[in-house]
Amino acid sequence: MNSIHASCVAFGAVGVLLRGASGSGKSSLCLRLIDSEGFGLGTAPLRARLVADDQVLLRREGNAIVATAPAALAGKLEIRGLGIVDVGHLQQAALGLVVDLSAGAAIERLPLAQDLQTEILGLRLPRLLLDGQAPDAAARLRAALAHFGTSGHR
Repeated sequence: MNSIHASCVAFGAVGVLLRGASGSGKSSLCLRLIDSEGFGLGTAPLRARLVADDQVLLRREGNAIVATAPAALAGKLEIRGLGIVDVGHLQQAALGLVVDLSAGAAIERLPLAQDLQTEILGLRLPRLLLDGQAPDAAARLRAALAHFGTSGHR
């Protein structure tokens, strides 16, 4: 099992791993996603649920990467200016999308196909490079879920 500095939310059964440097907006984006149902991009809206914040444990199970929170952090979310709060959460989720948070200026308008995927524990997963501080970050993430066919709607 690998432990990484990241956060994870789930839309239905589909996990979204949020990676980025400290202060890049991982926890803030988690909060925006779990606090809003969004538009669902042509389907019924689906609210995100927290899986893990700050530290994520990853393990490979066959053709899936499963994310969980370390026991001490399960159900905990950091809200800058408020502290660490308890929130409803899922015990685990199979990853369907990896989001790497970066400054907006570093993100290509039209990324190459190879930049839209990443490898974790020997498996290739869809990837989105996203400015986590952008007002439309949650909407862009939901659009990526729909684009890659991993929206959590079955």
